[in-house]
Amino acid sequence: MKGGCLHRLLVSKLCFGLVLLLTVPIIVLLLEGAPVLTIFSTTPEQLKVLSHGILQKQEQEHLGDDGASLAGFPGRSSRSHTHKSRDKVNKDCNYAKGKWVADEKRPLYSGNECKQWLSKMWACRMMRRAHFSYENYRWQPHGCEMPEFTGPNFLKRMKNQTLAFVGDSLGRQQFQSMMCIATGGKYSPEVEDVGWKYGLVKAPGALRPDGWAYQFPVTNTTVLFYWSATLSELEPLKTEPAVTSYALHLDRPVTFLKKYLNSFDVLVLNTGHHWNRGKFNRNHWQLYADGKPIGNGSRLADLNRSKNLTLHSIARWMDSELARHPHKKVFLRTISPRHFVNGDWNTGGTCGNTIPLSNGSEILQDHSIDIPAESAVKGTRVKLLDITAISKLRDEGHISNSSFKRASTGINDCLHWCLPGIPDMWNELLFAQI
Repeated sequence: MKGGCLHRLLVSKLCFGLVLLLTVPIIVLLLEGAPVLTIFSTTPEQLKVLSHGILQKQEQEHLGDDGASLAGFPGRSSRSHTHKSRDKVNKDCNYAKGKWVADEKRPLYSGNECKQWLSKMWACRMMRRAHFSYENYRWQPHGCEMPEFTGPNFLKRMKNQTLAFVGDSLGRQQFQSMMCIATGGKYSPEVEDVGWKYGLVKAPGALRPDGWAYQFPVTNTTVLFYWSATLSELEPLKTEPAVTSYALHLDRPVTFLKKYLNSFDVLVLNTGHHWNRGKFNRNHWQLYADGKPIGNGSRLADLNRSKNLTLHSIARWMDSELARHPHKKVFLRTISPRHFVNGDWNTGGTCGNTIPLSNGSEILQDHSIDIPAESAVKGTRVKLLDITAISKLRDEGHISNSSFKRASTGINDCLHWCLPGIPDMWNELLFAQI
């Protein structure tokens, strides 16, 4: 009975068999589990671990066949038990804790072929770039079973549903990644542009619309992105005719969310990289709270505190909405790390490493290194999509100095990622949780 209870006892796996002898065929119930022991030690440089345990993979086929042959029932019931066991394990899974592993099946789509959805500035396969080894890794959480992430599986899971990304340009990268994965990176004329349903049309004189929305007609699945760098409501102020300033209300969610939230089944929010004085001054944003401007002497004049207030405000607003709509799932994605060295984007900063995982491959801490985001969702129904520490290990995956131009501009992009690339992993973790 290989794969059954007797065989498992011989290989020292915990197994318990209960045999009920009746006048009908024998029924065998199999229960199994294994402890995992992890010992941590930390240094200022990185977390190291000595671990010992059994990370077991459910043997669905063996369980199903044994249960069927012994009980006279089809193996499907045993496999169903295995699925339930897996779901129970994954329910308590910390997806941010794990290890990058090489995978010859990656990337999930071709950067040369997904031209319909990828912005040219992020499609590194179409640039003058020589190193692409960053594409051939996947993230494996410790003790968790990851579902197979493919376009068909995603569309099946999201049948008759809408996935919305709302955030900044890193949110747009995650959106484009998901569109490439959902289509397999292939040209897909059947996918319909439904941006008009959400007011996502290009205004006269604008470079682009405020977002995009596409529907897959076979499964009635919609994937959309809306650009909101701060997730806050922006209200035009009466100013000089040449310049329009905006009140940025820290305690009010962006109007788009208030208007269309009921249309979304899964929502992913992100913000972070626009909370600096340079961005605020260029966009003519003025801080407001409780409907009043925030003075320079206020504690909220500090943009880190302002961002934290926004994160807490939107998490609690979402929590109140989820109480009325429990079928919805809302995620706050943690901040995507920058990797500028010896300067910033405009002062000669670079990120020229091309060797994957030069700074380690494993994350073992229990909490997010994006403390403000983790604190904001604590005690709410909003889930944390924690990608910061994982992505921090992948500095070779940035666009860096790659360019379509023959002559380098001297500016390195150590904020955005090549696609295919690291944002694909963000979507894989998202898929595992929806």
